[in-house]
Order: sequence, then structure tokens, then C-alpha cells
Amino acid sequence: MDFNVKKLASDAGVFFTRAVQYTEEKLGQAEKTELDAHLENLIARADCTKNWTEKIFRQTEVLLQPNPSARIEEFFYEKLDRKIPSRTTNSELLGQYMQDAAKEFGPGTPYGSTLITVGEFQMRLGGAEREFLQMSAINFLTPLRNFLEGDWKTIFKERKLLENRRLDLDVCKARLKKAKLAEAKAAAAPDFQETRPRNYVLSASASALWSEEVDKAEHELRVAQTEFDRQAEVTRLLLEGISSTHVNHLRCLHEFVEAQAAYYTQCHKHMQDLQKELSSANGDTFPNAFAVNASTSGVSAGPSPLSTATLPGASPPSRPPNPSNALESSTLKIEEVKPPATGTRKAKVLYDYDAADTSELSLLSDELITVYTVPGMDPDWLIGERGNQKGKVPVTYLELLS
Repeated sequence: MDFNVKKLASDAGVFFTRAVQYTEEKLGQAEKTELDAHLENLIARADCTKNWTEKIFRQTEVLLQPNPSARIEEFFYEKLDRKIPSRTTNSELLGQYMQDAAKEFGPGTPYGSTLITVGEFQMRLGGAEREFLQMSAINFLTPLRNFLEGDWKTIFKERKLLENRRLDLDVCKARLKKAKLAEAKAAAAPDFQETRPRNYVLSASASALWSEEVDKAEHELRVAQTEFDRQAEVTRLLLEGISSTHVNHLRCLHEFVEAQAAYYTQCHKHMQDLQKELSSANGDTFPNAFAVNASTSGVSAGPSPLSTATLPGASPPSRPPNPSNALESSTLKIEEVKPPATGTRKAKVLYDYDAADTSELSLLSDELITVYTVPGMDPDWLIGERGNQKGKVPVTYLELLS
């Protein structure tokens, strides 16, 4: 028990002398031992590595798991050293909802069967996302976390120990300097008065005491210097290991990019397969003609709210040529054309248009009409409806609304 009390008192004394030395250095009242330039550069490089690794790690966590509550939950599971439960991705949840809705609407209906198909592909997208999250966590997040929670903590601990050794060294230097000044003062001003011969004896005794104090301070300085040099070497070796950390993180970054590229490739393939399956399954009843016409005839490149058509004095585009297709000929019976079950859209008329024949519909600027297309129709024309009136209208005279 006595040993523990003495050790506690000794530690408290060391802490106090370090605190005094640190405070005097900050106030400019004490000298400070500077580290060599190479070690200072290594420390600055290590600090930069730690700061940016931490930022990249946190932002990657946000990218892989945007939900902060889920991130907090995963953090507690990791700290408790328990397995993180499997979490359903948003795509998988959406796919499940679509399939459940299809059961309610009827899987034999066009809408129900399409919901089932899209739901299956959403589940596939969710599976690809889950695989990407797992690969990214193992190959990228884990190495970064290991550096921050392992290697960096060791480096920080050794750097803190080096700082304490430096403070101890400077304390010993200050103590030796004071002892030498006191020794010199005692040796330079002895009292030789004959009326007081006892003063000379006291001065000689004080000079001897200060000489012993100088020897003791020099020994402590040598010990402190040795410990400081040894700790500086240990710290330098750890800091030089930052280069190998960069190499390891570079490899992990390549693996993260490869996992991300594989994930987006899978998503693209799944969406292409979904488009093909929907197109083949629905045939003419699937209302995708707008997308086809937009890509082949430039509907999207037609007049828009920001085009010159909205400017005062702008002239309407030229009338598109009359189609020669048999379906589009003047003998077409417009009244027999039926709108699709889905796929109709609203359109705003940009210019006045006079019908050339009975198969066309005259338009007035700024009115709203319903438009749709039919299989085999010329891409420059749509079927327009206004109340009980129906007829062909030119696409370039319209602004298709979402």
C-alpha cells in the first residue's frame, strides 16, 4: 500500500513538472526541443492521412447506408461484437409490395402480370445491391476502419509518449541550467571577511552541494535524452509505415471501384432484360410508342416551353408531309381508331393549325388536348382528341406534358 502511495505521489509530481514545462513553453518562458525535420514531415503526413481517411470512411458509410438510424444500429452491433442482422433493401421491399399488389389486383390482368414482372426484377436489383454493400463493407470499409481503430491509435499513443519524453528532456535541461547558474554564483562570490570566517565555510559547503546537484542533473539529462531518442526512433518507424498503409488503401480502393462497376453493370442488364420482357409480353397493348417515337423521330427535340416557339413573334413550324402509309392515308377512318387502355397523354397546343382534310384535327393555340399513337403510325403525327372530336395532329405543333 505504501508503494502505491509513493508511486501515485511520484506520478503526480511528474505530471506537475510536465504541465509547468508545457505552460512555460506556450508563454515563451522556456526552451523547447524541436523534432528533426524528417520526423515532423512524417507526423504531418500521418495527420493528413488520418483526417482524410476518416472523412472518406464516414462518407462511404453514408453512401452505402443513407439511413442514419440504421447506421447507429449497425454501430452498436459492432461495438457489442454481435452479428448485424440482414436488412431488406429498398428495391427488394418495393418488389415485394408490387407482387403483393398483383395478388390483390389479379395476376391474370395486364396490370397485375406487369406488376409481378417488374417486382421480380426489383428483387433482382435488390439482390445486386445487397451483394455490392457486402463486398464494399468487406473490401473497403473494414480496412479503413482497421486503420483508424488499430494502427492510428497505436501511432497516437506512441506520439503522446514521445511528447512526454520531450517534456521530461526539457525539464532536465532547465534543471541542469539552473543548477549550473547556482553553482557558478556560489563559486564566484564567497565571503572572505576575516571578522566572519564561518561564512567562507558555508559558501564552500554550498558550492559543493551545487556541484553535486549539477552532477545529478547531468545524469538525469543523459537518461532523459536516451529515452527520448529511443521513443523518437519507435515513433519514426511507425510513421514510416504510413506508406504501406497508402498502398493497402489503394488496393482496397480498386476493389471498391470494381464492385461498384459490377453492381451498375448488373443493374443495367436487369433493366434491359425488363424492358425486353415487357415489350414482348405486352406487344401492341404496351404503350411504349412514345419512347420509340421520341428516339427515332425527335419528338423530344420538338418545341418545348423554353424553345423559340414561346417567344413573341415566333413563327409556327412547317406542316409535316402527309403520310403515304396505307394506315395513314386519307381513306383512314378516324372514327374507328380506339385509344389504348393506357398510354394517353395531355398535350398543349403551341400554334394554330388548320386541318388539311377530314382525317386531321384543327387546333387552337394554348388549348389542351389528349393525344396517343397507334401501331404503325407515322412518327411525325399523333391522334388527338378534344371532346367528341378526333383527328391526326402534327407533333411539332404540340408540347407533350408529363
